Amino acid sequence: MTNGSLTIRPYETEDNAVLTDIWYSASRVAHHFLGEGKLQEQRSLISKLYLPQAETWVACIDGAPVGFMGLMNNFVGGIFVSPEAQGKGVGQALIAYGLELKGGLNLDVYALNTRTCEFYKRLGFVETDRRSTDKEGLPFEEISMYLSN
Repeated sequence: MTNGSLTIRPYETEDNAVLTDIWYSASRVAHHFLGEGKLQEQRSLISKLYLPQAETWVACIDGAPVGFMGLMNNFVGGIFVSPEAQGKGVGQALIAYGLELKGGLNLDVYALNTRTCEFYKRLGFVETDRRSTDKEGLPFEEISMYLSN
């Protein structure tokens, strides 16, 4: 997909380090409540497990990666945009691309990540479930959302 200088392409092994850095910088802002230790633990999983095994799509501006989305069937395992590229339509383009591919998208988002919750609501996602703990049992409320085209 191409939208001006924004393109979306499949993940390549060479993307791993830069996408892991994007994940970390975006997560330090969006998921600061998890704490540095948890973020470092997750950073390793992102690099070694999630990026290579998910259906990962990379958003680039002028050829340089600025964000990505990991899909598992129609579940958005993660969408992360570098803080410098946020507000430029990258996240919206990734969601639109995923919706085009899958016809409907499910995702989970931390309730404390209010900026991202509002972003998903603006795109038309609706809440389908809410849990008082995350998937690891940590005391962080998680919201499940769905969007269809």
